[in-house]
Amino acid sequence: MTVQLDWPSDVVDRLTEEAQKQGLSLDAYLLQTVLEKVSNGAPTDDAGKRRKRADAGTRILEIQKRVKPDPEGWTSRNYINYGRR
Repeated sequence: MTVQLDWPSDVVDRLTEEAQKQGLSLDAYLLQTVLEKVSNGAPTDDAGKRRKRADAGTRILEIQKRVKPDPEGWTSRNYINYGRR
């Protein structure tokens, strides 16, 4: 199917730049963007899934850096058992 759009040149230029940053043609970039919006942001390809997993992993590592170890040396198992009393 062919779709023809009549957009202002500044919009086309901006979209073309974004496509080039991602290493895609303008057509491929627009199709990817539309498919992501239609699927409510869920990744539609393996690369998208890998990117989201990598982002989640990075966020988890950042959280772990902020968490301080327990000064008394308790483990999560100790806290669970304490909560059962």
